[in-house]
Amino acid sequence: MATRMLEGKKVAILVETEFIPEEIAAYRQRFGELGASVDFMSRLWGNESVRFVSDIDEVGKSLQYLDVNVDLKNVDVSEYAAVIMAANYTSVRLRYFEPPPGQQIRKEMTRTAPAVEFFAQAMANHKIIKGLLCHGLWLLTPMPELLRGRRVICHEVVLADITNAGAVYVPPPVNSQPNDPGNIVVDKDLVTGRAGHDVYAFIDAIAHQIVSQGQELAGIA
Repeated sequence: MATRMLEGKKVAILVETEFIPEEIAAYRQRFGELGASVDFMSRLWGNESVRFVSDIDEVGKSLQYLDVNVDLKNVDVSEYAAVIMAANYTSVRLRYFEPPPGQQIRKEMTRTAPAVEFFAQAMANHKIIKGLLCHGLWLLTPMPELLRGRRVICHEVVLADITNAGAVYVPPPVNSQPNDPGNIVVDKDLVTGRAGHDVYAFIDAIAHQIVSQGQELAGIA
């Protein structure tokens, strides 16, 4: 892949507590090598900055921290060439919503979580490449119309939710290895990856789609 192919492009990455440190490092490294700037963003709850805590997936592993100072509620999604939902349980946390005071919780309220609304705006803009890795597709399930008929891959933990929302699941190759191209599925402006350890193949697929999208738009112009 050509170096600096994303020069001047911006990439938004939605994060929360229980992020995977190696994934975050990969975004910084690989997108930086390709010339893109990366904005990590989340819901900041009125704070100037929020510190998130990493996931622990093995005994003895130390916690790591990620300071985020970009609130997704204050972001113009159209400024970004790609919007990515990070892996692991970050998407579950970002689905949190508050029912209006004095009102009974209803299933329709799940659609009002700010991160869900933000990603829905990105999904509506076909000029933006959307990336969802591992458990990331959980963010779209409150709005199943965003998934209906789309070809995707995901971690098997969320498979039932994704197919119940109407997505078309593409299984990985038998005995696939980390960053196997078969662990990535591209459906036009939507790029999905099976698991966090596929992050480099995931990034490269997103970069390719950003460039392809730009070439298509130039052709139309």
